[in-house]
Amino acid sequence: MQRVAVELSDVLAKRDDLQYRQLVLRSAWRWHHIQCAPWLAVTAARLHRIASQGQTDVVLFSSMVTGALATLIRKQSSAANIQLAAIAHGRDVTLPGIYQTLQVRRTLKALDCVLPVSRATGHECEKRGMPPSRIQVIPNGVTTSRYTVGPGSEGRVQKLLSVGRLVKRKGFAWFVDQVLPMLPSHIEYWIAGTGPESEAIQHAATARGLEARVHLLGRCSDEHLAKLYGESDLLIMPNLPVEGDMEGFGVVMLEAGSSGTPAIAANLEGIRDVITNDVNGRLVPSGDASAFKNAILNYPTSPTARKKAHNHTTAKFSWPSVAELYVRHLRELHTGTLTN
Repeated sequence: MQRVAVELSDVLAKRDDLQYRQLVLRSAWRWHHIQCAPWLAVTAARLHRIASQGQTDVVLFSSMVTGALATLIRKQSSAANIQLAAIAHGRDVTLPGIYQTLQVRRTLKALDCVLPVSRATGHECEKRGMPPSRIQVIPNGVTTSRYTVGPGSEGRVQKLLSVGRLVKRKGFAWFVDQVLPMLPSHIEYWIAGTGPESEAIQHAATARGLEARVHLLGRCSDEHLAKLYGESDLLIMPNLPVEGDMEGFGVVMLEAGSSGTPAIAANLEGIRDVITNDVNGRLVPSGDASAFKNAILNYPTSPTARKKAHNHTTAKFSWPSVAELYVRHLRELHTGTLTN
């Protein structure tokens, strides 16, 4: 969510057809959670001043977390005819517990419009009381210039890659236990990320005798990730349904696609809005080990296929293209012409 906020904000700031003011937290990941609370307090005060000045048409919150500030300025913004919109990513809508009970519905009620990154996330907003007429799906974007089309293994599939937090819904441990044993012994599986499922992944690799083929890389720098994407033949998204959690989109599929690496992904939740079959990857049923095996072994790894994935990602998901959607829909919100 932080990356989306920063990258979208930077693209909007470059447009000469907008008077745009950035209120964005820029911090290293290790400090983000520490800095978030004081930043929200300062931003709430700044938004009160902005609303009282009455010189703003629309406030766009970068997530449902920051969108909670809408509840604090709703009265002022209504008086000043300022529209309030927020991006919804997925887990910021479905996270269970006291946050769900006390905050999500109040935030949605305070917003004039919610901009979910996928149809699945939009459905979750609708389930929590947001009228469909105030929901407009806009996908996430990617800074395609950060990546170059890599060669992969330049032949048969050899290197599979997964990127993300090591949690149950990502399905990494399931993939090691159920799919990797069915794949030829020359295929290795690389996983970038940290999280509570690390031990489960290692246990599955040990139990299946796959220690030499499973590589847990931990947290990787952006530069290291770009290199990994370019060297890998396929990105693997073996997500599983988990109650109270969801894959709202899957930006890693855009990062991989920018590098020419197609994704073999579970046909689940927000992932469905990213993959176009046989263009930038293939969707397979979640939890179907044989389907994953067949898709991996049969997906083309040629330079032509990699270029196709790159071109599709650049055309549909580059930040300038996605930012244009935001500008268009927010202008429609301001003029009262927003339609589904």
